[in-house]
Amino acid sequence: MTFKVGDFVMVLDDNLYGVVKNISGNSISVETQDGFLLNFKSEELLIDESKKNKNLDVFVNSDINKIIFEKEQPKKKHQPRIKAKERFEPTMEVDLHIHQLVKSSKGMTNHDMLTLQLDTARRKLDFAISKRIQKVVFIHGVGEGVLKLELEYLFGRYDNIKFYDANYQKYGLGATEVYIYQKRSAN
Repeated sequence: MTFKVGDFVMVLDDNLYGVVKNISGNSISVETQDGFLLNFKSEELLIDESKKNKNLDVFVNSDINKIIFEKEQPKKKHQPRIKAKERFEPTMEVDLHIHQLVKSSKGMTNHDMLTLQLDTARRKLDFAISKRIQKVVFIHGVGEGVLKLELEYLFGRYDNIKFYDANYQKYGLGATEVYIYQKRSAN
């Protein structure tokens, strides 16, 4: 069989094919589909008639600069996915422990501390309602439960909220979550 430079050939005993690049006597250099230049004897090759006029080597006819340009383009940065669980996490936390509200509780009676904690809770809840914050967690601690009962009484006076124990895994028993129903604004 006679071969010419540019013929599309297949190797008989292997799953290789490519284009004839050089002919030197009985030795034929073939550029494989992977871009390697391999030498074969003429009896090891067969002309592929179905691809005789077609050049399937992707890199022969394409612009190498275009390929390099595509490879050098920075990859798009993906936004980190927010898990559904995290999407519904409260947006505002209010810690009502007395040491978080004042530098020193020295000289304060239990009634004074409770009044300060309830006033803080009322102010923060009103702030959340005015700023359209939908969920607020009030961290009150476990203790004897006096502050929790007073907070429930306070929250019960609002008609646009519901309250329930906050996420146990995150806060334990010492927190109450408040959900604020948002009124639709008239446009």
